[in-house]
Amino acid sequence: MEPIVCPWCQSEIVWDEEIGPEEHCPHCENELKGYRTINVEMDIEAEADEASEDKYSEDPEEVVGFNQPFWSGETTLDPGVRVLEQYGDDYDLISYEEGVEKALDHQDEVPECIHCREYMLFAGKQAMGGEGFQPVQLPHLQGPLLSSPIHVNMYVCSGCFQVQYTLDEDDRQRLIQRLSKPSVE
Repeated sequence: MEPIVCPWCQSEIVWDEEIGPEEHCPHCENELKGYRTINVEMDIEAEADEASEDKYSEDPEEVVGFNQPFWSGETTLDPGVRVLEQYGDDYDLISYEEGVEKALDHQDEVPECIHCREYMLFAGKQAMGGEGFQPVQLPHLQGPLLSSPIHVNMYVCSGCFQVQYTLDEDDRQRLIQRLSKPSVE
């Protein structure tokens, strides 16, 4: 029996001779006989003519970010992305990346930056309390959501140097316990 390859997920499907061939892929659940191919021919010259007739700009090169990948090192639409590249002339960024990898190897948590999706480095812990922290008082808890002092872990992005804070493990557990108690209304 010749195995069938799913055209959707490229998985090899071996089917039982007694049951017969599968109608649906057991991996992706797509219909095996419903796969269809569409061939589209494109006229590149016609597309170039349409681009030149842009009602906002006569020259497509004048459009900000036109045909430029965001990683090219040129001016990007998001100035926060890959701030690190501006230091490439003054520092050895290969050594920097190796140092980042070594630091990440020793972290228990490795969050991803929400701005550039690089991994973030654990920079340390910070205590918040006293006059600098005013906890929210929730009536159904009959007290604060988090009681002072709290401790947060500070992470710095290795690519764009954004800073992110997360609750320390002990304060996470305190928050979960606090919100898991039956509410008083």
